[in-house]
Amino acid sequence: MSVILETSYGNITVDLYAKERPRCCLNFLKLCKIKYYNFSLFHSVQRNLVAQTGDPDGTGKGGKSIFSLLYGEQAAFFEAETVPRIKHKKFGTLSMVNGGEGIHGSQFFLTLAPNIDYLDSQKHTVFGEVAEGFEVLNMFNEAIVDSSNQPYKDIRIFHTVVLDDPFEDPQGLEKYITDRSPSPTAERLKGGRIGVDEEVDDEKGLTAEEIAQRHKEREAKANAQILEMVGDLPDVDVKPPDNVLFVCKLNPVTTSEDLEIIFSRFGPIASCEVIRDQKTKDSLQYAFIEFEKPEDCEKAYFKMDNVLIDDRRIHVDFSQSVSKLRWKPKGKPDAKKDDDEERTQLRIKHPDDRRVNKYNLVFEEVDTDVKHKRERSRSKDRHTHKKHHKKKKNRSSSSEHSLSSAEEDVRRKMVDVRKDKKKSWRERSPISSNDQGKQKRRDTSSSEERTVQRHNKKHRSRSPSGETKRKTKEAHRGTSNQPDEKSKHKAKKRGHSSSDEERTKAKHKKKHHSRSVDRPKDREEKQQYSDSRMSREKPNKRH
Repeated sequence: MSVILETSYGNITVDLYAKERPRCCLNFLKLCKIKYYNFSLFHSVQRNLVAQTGDPDGTGKGGKSIFSLLYGEQAAFFEAETVPRIKHKKFGTLSMVNGGEGIHGSQFFLTLAPNIDYLDSQKHTVFGEVAEGFEVLNMFNEAIVDSSNQPYKDIRIFHTVVLDDPFEDPQGLEKYITDRSPSPTAERLKGGRIGVDEEVDDEKGLTAEEIAQRHKEREAKANAQILEMVGDLPDVDVKPPDNVLFVCKLNPVTTSEDLEIIFSRFGPIASCEVIRDQKTKDSLQYAFIEFEKPEDCEKAYFKMDNVLIDDRRIHVDFSQSVSKLRWKPKGKPDAKKDDDEERTQLRIKHPDDRRVNKYNLVFEEVDTDVKHKRERSRSKDRHTHKKHHKKKKNRSSSSEHSLSSAEEDVRRKMVDVRKDKKKSWRERSPISSNDQGKQKRRDTSSSEERTVQRHNKKHRSRSPSGETKRKTKEAHRGTSNQPDEKSKHKAKKRGHSSSDEERTKAKHKKKHHSRSVDRPKDREEKQQYSDSRMSREKPNKRH
């Protein structure tokens, strides 16, 4: 129960599970026997997942079972076999593709990695495994595919060979079995990609020089693309002008006029410029010479290379610079204008006239009126900031040691306004001078009360609790008018008379009455009550 699949990458031998999956194995063996899979395309190759084939159209949407040839279109698909359950654990597992709702046709796939649990939940039926040809599966993993997982170079099954078939041929299958494999049709071979026998090496038949030249061109194009992305080139296909010469290795004493006189014998010169340093104005020992005609430029190139000028042998080459070109919006080069009035300036757009669809940095003409307005707005913004204001104030104080008379008047007026504001605030305040004094006393009394409370909390363990104090006061109030028998007996022993007892009672009552004054209800009475209370409690703080 083995089948050999001869592919464009090599041969693959598969063993089938005939006992566990008899219906799938019967379908696969009989399709191989009638050469149904010959020249079938591997239409989907997913790296480390599956390599799918079995569709004669090569689209992944077709394919029918062997039963459609025997019993008609109603038997194009058959139900999947789920018992016993076999998982996709091995590398090179052979499985039938689920056509939807657990039915199978002719498509199958080979797993390109072990332990793919995802496929177990998709109702694909495992019916075999690869016995030989694992190196071919590794080549499938290295195939280059597009976004739809279709290989750019075709991978096909050329031929299938059945080594062992334990199933008898169904009735009517004899007419589909041939002694010779049928030739492939044009539709079967149509892939739209690189053919199996097609050569991919485009350098075959070229000399070493031609190959090196092609590599240089490719490298130059790649570098041009990088320069375009960076912004150093306006376009990839831009070319330098063919009428400009680059002259280097000049003597520092050689001037532009000297070069123009020397090179003018080849033809009229449009411009000649020795490049100099911007600060020191010293020669950088190279120059650009622009001719009016490209033919004159070629003559100078062939005649003036390695010529001695001012005791220096110069080197001449065609210029590769495109700095003299300015690109229009359409993408066509044009020479730069030399007028200073028409030159563009690179500037940042102001927030007021900034548009949504444009970048912040643009090339455009600068209007003088708009420029002055923006400078004034920027100066106003700087004045509002405190730091800038302080810096400006310090600069003005260092330059002008004394303030002007007008500034002094303004400062005096500001001081008067502040004083008037304070005075009006005092007049509007509802608290009078007497009330203010009371308020101060109330604040001091409240602070004193807080200190007393903190002191009481600290010495709470020494002093009796508030409940015991209250009980002793109530007992004292209740017995102040009616002394008990013990006090009378003590008074008699000491020799006090009744008149003396009455006088002591009166003193005690007067003293107690001063402490148990009813709490007032009015605001002023409450304040007086708190003041008197604090005056009584002050001497008691010393313990």
